Amino acid sequence: MYFRRVAPIQWCVLVVYALTSVKAGAEDPKPKPENTITVQLAEPVKPQTFSRPLKFFVADVIDRSGNAQPMMVFKPRGGIFLDRTPSEITRAGLLTCLKSANMLAADRDSADFLLTVYLFNFGLSDSSGLDFFGKVEFAVTLKNPKTAKSQQITASGTSIAGVAVRKKNIQKNVQEDIERAFSDALRNLLRGVKLRDAVAALDVPADLPATPAQLAVSPPPLDD
Repeated sequence: MYFRRVAPIQWCVLVVYALTSVKAGAEDPKPKPENTITVQLAEPVKPQTFSRPLKFFVADVIDRSGNAQPMMVFKPRGGIFLDRTPSEITRAGLLTCLKSANMLAADRDSADFLLTVYLFNFGLSDSSGLDFFGKVEFAVTLKNPKTAKSQQITASGTSIAGVAVRKKNIQKNVQEDIERAFSDALRNLLRGVKLRDAVAALDVPADLPATPAQLAVSPPPLDD
């Protein structure tokens, strides 16, 4: 009789312990080769053309997301991780796009404009649970090193993909979703009206002095 009364309690303790262990594991996934994805552009985004050939130099890419685990883009089922930080991926993608159009400066001194990128979102946004919402969002400070004047512009990209059941398909959907959002954000930056207008306001050809209007343009940059 004593055994029959205690055994259910023991089983309950074991079940609670098992559930706690599973929950703890789910809350703290670790990056492994099998749950790590490589996000990259399927093809470079071709930047817009300007009134004269220009060279851009990527001065810095700074993560402002406040995410304690920026490389973890999906937490359930053991997690899904990026193989590089969002800052590294963003820098590589931007460099690839500029280089493909022969618009990448070899160094700071040869650049017409300096780009400093402040990354606010890179990965998945909140969803209803039935879809994955990819989101990439950043602000860029465009600076003319000749006048030290600058302007800030923003760009973002989004994408949506359906939730899969199998872990392998989940990773594939998440990767493709983030890649599309990343490409969309770069397209909005490099081909957008904001960049065109900022360049027009700040551009000073080497053989011409800056106009009063160009010298007046310089909102305070984001803090480093």
